[in-house]
Amino acid sequence: MTRKRRRGIFHALAALLLLGTIAIAGVRPVLTWYFPLKYRESVEKNAHLYQIDPLLITAIMRVESSFDRYAISSKGARGLMQLMPETARWAADLMGLKDFEIEQLFDPEVNIAIGVWYLSNLREQFDGDIVLALAAYNGGRANVLRWLREEAWSGEVETVHDIPFPETRGYVQKVLNTYQWYRRVYRNAWFGER
Repeated sequence: MTRKRRRGIFHALAALLLLGTIAIAGVRPVLTWYFPLKYRESVEKNAHLYQIDPLLITAIMRVESSFDRYAISSKGARGLMQLMPETARWAADLMGLKDFEIEQLFDPEVNIAIGVWYLSNLREQFDGDIVLALAAYNGGRANVLRWLREEAWSGEVETVHDIPFPETRGYVQKVLNTYQWYRRVYRNAWFGER
């Protein structure tokens, strides 16, 4: 049996297992398993503090690290919200975090606090526009400002496909898509009754 055929059989069995699970348990439990609410307490606290939808923060963590608190990217970003050490040091200083060490980025409380503060800072710079803030979170604020100035990208959600950096374009699309799924699965309820 060829590798391609084995892979096809595996995918077919996985699809049958998923459909069987949905038939038995229903769609919602499967979706909540696929789109889990992790680190609820810290997310909720920081979401409230910086007035950012906790489901957006959760979507960012899912895309950035798949909720792996020890994740390290090939570029050196660390933790749940994949913060670069230089950015984290800068943010920690402005936040007044005393004796901040890079290893603390593996602590969910610290990582989420810095990540949400940073996202809030970007959102503020871009006049509340979360799409621009997400692009800057991944591609850098200087790049986003340049794209807007040079009219390489309008900054509109409808033109996300025009973002000049393929990685940033894919990132923004993936976060927005994941965020929409979180909103569908959990409706308007946050961490309470569903």
